[in-house]
Amino acid sequence: MKKLMISLCALAMVAAVSGCSSKPAGDGKTEGQRTLTVSTWGLSEDVLVEDVYGPFEELCNCKVILETDTTANRYTKLSTNPDSTVDVIELSQAAAANGYVADLFEKIDTTQIPNLENIIDGAKATVAQGYGPAYTLNSIGIIYDKEAVGFEITSWSDLWKPELAGKLSIPELSTTFGPAMVYLASDYKGVDITSDDGAAAFEALNELKPNIVRTYSKSSDLANMFAAGEIAVAVVGDFGVPVIQNAAPSTEFVVPADYTYANFNTIDINKNSKNKDLAYMYINWRISEELQSVTAVTLNEGPVNKNVELTPEQAANMTYGEVAERAKSIDYSFVNPLMAQWTDQWNRTINN
Repeated sequence: MKKLMISLCALAMVAAVSGCSSKPAGDGKTEGQRTLTVSTWGLSEDVLVEDVYGPFEELCNCKVILETDTTANRYTKLSTNPDSTVDVIELSQAAAANGYVADLFEKIDTTQIPNLENIIDGAKATVAQGYGPAYTLNSIGIIYDKEAVGFEITSWSDLWKPELAGKLSIPELSTTFGPAMVYLASDYKGVDITSDDGAAAFEALNELKPNIVRTYSKSSDLANMFAAGEIAVAVVGDFGVPVIQNAAPSTEFVVPADYTYANFNTIDINKNSKNKDLAYMYINWRISEELQSVTAVTLNEGPVNKNVELTPEQAANMTYGEVAERAKSIDYSFVNPLMAQWTDQWNRTINN
């Protein structure tokens, strides 16, 4: 890890003489020491400081300043303050897409992020648009009680089988994987969702309705439905599986072999940042094999770096390996403008 960080420092010094050195930083900011302000969630901050920010500060002699809050609040603060001191911002895929439209972020120079070569294709989708990569992901699958269902579920199309009438729950449209459910429905019809703005998808969702008991917004609600025998199968993000299986141990989680949809967290550079060289270094560090091998374990972050190797126990219910390789990305620059329309259609189709 130290060898990698020294190499990163050297890269930054090529871009700017005032870059970093191999001198370790102290506990506080020292005179002349540069800062990098990172806008992120306030979760597991102590682990992040130890595993992510601490090594970066020590070996690059810069001080990381954290700005923590919810996705919505942090995005609003950046978008309404052109003088923001934020250098890099970590956001959900949906929020980042709004930032692309609003022209908040630096267009990425990929030559300054060599580790881009080592990340999965899905994590590069935003890079293809000119913006920062995803650094972690989770994905959607099917959890079910095989005895109650009566057959083995292996594909997304199985959800439409009449044998599942009155047994299914799907995520509400407003949740993390609500838009993925619309994508899956369009796939069931064999239609590219971008060709009809989701019209075929809502036809498929109407066909699915006899199977749906009700939608859910929280994994804990889903766990309660399984425990009460109210449902036998559900579409769920992998992050919700431990909660559900704790409540309903007989359930099995499967990610269909053909594909899945992933939700990515992205990292971008504020286009007004005065520390872009450090920002590039931080992004390269965040997607490095060395760091992602650590954060996959300590933060349960699904790694996007293809070279990360995890044990089966470490990778349990995580979007990793073959699952990550076949994960598709949702285009939120397409989805976000349609959400009001989709919400109306969803309520008329599913929630009436």
